[in-house]
Amino acid sequence: MGYMSKAMVAVLNLLVCYSFFHVARSSQVDPTLGFTDVPLNQSNLIVERPFNVPENKRYSFVNGVHKMWVYSTDDPHSLYSRTLPRTEIGISGYGYKSGVWQFEGHGFVPNGTSGVCIMQVFGATPPRASTFMLRTYKGSLMYYRSPILVPDIWRRWFKLNVIHDVDASSVKIYIDGVQLYEAPGRGGNYHSFKFGVYSQSDYSYCMESRWKGIRVLKKNS
Repeated sequence: MGYMSKAMVAVLNLLVCYSFFHVARSSQVDPTLGFTDVPLNQSNLIVERPFNVPENKRYSFVNGVHKMWVYSTDDPHSLYSRTLPRTEIGISGYGYKSGVWQFEGHGFVPNGTSGVCIMQVFGATPPRASTFMLRTYKGSLMYYRSPILVPDIWRRWFKLNVIHDVDASSVKIYIDGVQLYEAPGRGGNYHSFKFGVYSQSDYSYCMESRWKGIRVLKKNS
């Protein structure tokens, strides 16, 4: 009986997520209004991958699409790091300590990729290392481990906007122009954006994400 109760709760949670997402789609907005793009080119995109693997074995950039993948058996990004395997792009030159900043990108997660962070706002008050993580577990797109933002994200392109208001200590998450969540900040005196694949918990053997249309914006003063 207890097992059935848990199963029913899980089903109800998914139904609520589906309903919220489809109703919210009718209220799509442009979250970039009032923001200005900062100059961004390939030199700002720094690839972190397993230290003993050539970059082209874990990253490609073809027809405007950044493809990043990593395996559960890979080493970390540096010889002395104790972190889990990753292939991530860190956006260099636009670290920030204050103000309102925004990341925009179109992401794609292939079938089977699970237990991985695909985008993060790096920086927080220790012992935390991040202010925000967008993860995928078994096809669901999530804020860390909870709540579920989109219950079925595999095999389709989606548009992500993340707005970090440092001074107000808030992070707003938009998927396909719909604000799905607002989370509190996590402190820290330096932040930056990263995207790709970074193993977390219960991760699959192969983890991959693809990104295009990357933008970094700052709110007009």
